[in-house]
Amino acid sequence: MNIPELIKVAWKSLLGSKLRSLLTMLGVIIGVAAVIIMIAVSAGTEASISDAITGLGSNLVFVMGSVGRGGPGERVFMTSSGGLVYDDMTAISERINGVAGVTVEQQTSTTVSANGTNLEDIPIIGATPDYPTVRELKLAAGRFYNAKEQERTIKVAVLGKGIAEELFGESDPIGQTIVVGSNTKLTVIGVMAAKGLVSGVNFDDQVYVPISVVFKKLTVNMFARFMGDRVNQIIVSVDPEAEIDTVVEQITYLLVKRHEVTVDTADFSVRTQEDIIETQESATASFRTLLAWVAGVSLIVGGIGIMNIMLVSVTERTREIGLRQAVGATPGDIQTQFLSEALMLSLLGGLLGVAGGIGGSYLFGSLSGMRTVILPQAVLLSFSSSALIGILFGFLPAQKAARLDPIEALRHE
Repeated sequence: MNIPELIKVAWKSLLGSKLRSLLTMLGVIIGVAAVIIMIAVSAGTEASISDAITGLGSNLVFVMGSVGRGGPGERVFMTSSGGLVYDDMTAISERINGVAGVTVEQQTSTTVSANGTNLEDIPIIGATPDYPTVRELKLAAGRFYNAKEQERTIKVAVLGKGIAEELFGESDPIGQTIVVGSNTKLTVIGVMAAKGLVSGVNFDDQVYVPISVVFKKLTVNMFARFMGDRVNQIIVSVDPEAEIDTVVEQITYLLVKRHEVTVDTADFSVRTQEDIIETQESATASFRTLLAWVAGVSLIVGGIGIMNIMLVSVTERTREIGLRQAVGATPGDIQTQFLSEALMLSLLGGLLGVAGGIGGSYLFGSLSGMRTVILPQAVLLSFSSSALIGILFGFLPAQKAARLDPIEALRHE
C-alpha cells in the first residue's frame, strides 16, 4: 500500500467517527498548546529580566562591597576594614583602561517633605555628577549637580519624576526647597525624566543628592558615621571598544591590592550585567523545565487516549481486517494502516495544538499583562513530540491488528 493510499484510507477511517476522533485528539491538542504557552511565559519572563537589567545602562560593571544590615533604611559594613570606599572609585577612574565613566552609589532612606506633604521611606541616592551618564538617565527639567557642588557639599537635590509630582503637583519644583530627614533643607535643581520600574528599582521615586551631602548630612547611623566615606557600590561604564572581561580583571586586582586582601577573601564582588542576567536565567530555567514536564504529562495522557481508541477500533473492525487479509493484505500492511491512523490523529492534534498554543500565548500575554515569547524550538519540539506519541502509543493496537488470525477475524460478528 503506497503512502497516498494510506493517507486516504486513514482519513476516511477518521471521518467515519468525527466526534470520537476529535475527542481523541483533544488530549494531544491540550498537551501541545500547554507546552508552547508555558515555555512562552517562561521565556517572556527571562526576556523581561534581561531587558530590565540592560535598561540600567549599557556595558556596566557593578562593584559591590560586603555589607550587613543596620537600622531601617541603613546599610552598614560588617568590619572596619571591609567594603568599598569613595577613593576606590577615583582609583578605578584613573588607573583602569577601557573605562568610559564611573560613579558611586550610597543609598539611604528617610522622610522627604515639602508644601505640607510628607513622604516616608524615600530612597535617597548619594552619587557623583557622572551618575546620569553611567546609568543612562535623562533630565526632564533643570540640571544635575556638578563637581563643584559635590566638593563643597552644596545642599541641592534632583527629584525623580514621581517624587516631584507628589510633592509639588503641577507647579514647577525647580528652585523650591525640600526637607530631608529631620532638618536638612535641599534646593531642587532638577527633575529626572520618567524611567519607571527597572529591575525592581523605581527610579521615579528616588531623590538624588551629591555623595558628600549623604556622608555629612544624611548618614544618621553612628556606626556609618565612623565608617566615613564607605559606599554601597561603584558602577563602571566600560568603553564599547574595550574587552569587558579584561576590565573586570583589572578592577579586581586593583581593589585586591588596595584592600590588602586576596581574590579568595575579597571584601567586594565584581559582576557584569551578563553575570546578573545569567544568574536570573538559571533561576528561571529550572522553573521552565518543570513547566515543560507538567505540560508534557498532557501529551502522554493524549497518547494513552489514542492507544485506547485504536484498541477499540481494532475490536470494532476485526471483520474488516479479516477481509483485507483474505484479499491479500499482509500483517505488515495491516500494521502500517493502523499506525498511519494513529499518526494522523496525533499530527492533526499537534497542528491544532500549535495553533492553540500560539494563539493562547498572545491571549495570555494581553490579558495578564505578562510578556510572552514564542520560541520556534518549543513549537517544533511540541509538534515532534505529538508525532512520536502517535507512533509509540499506536504501535500496540497496530501490532494487535496485524496478529489477528484471518479465519477467526472473518468469523467475528
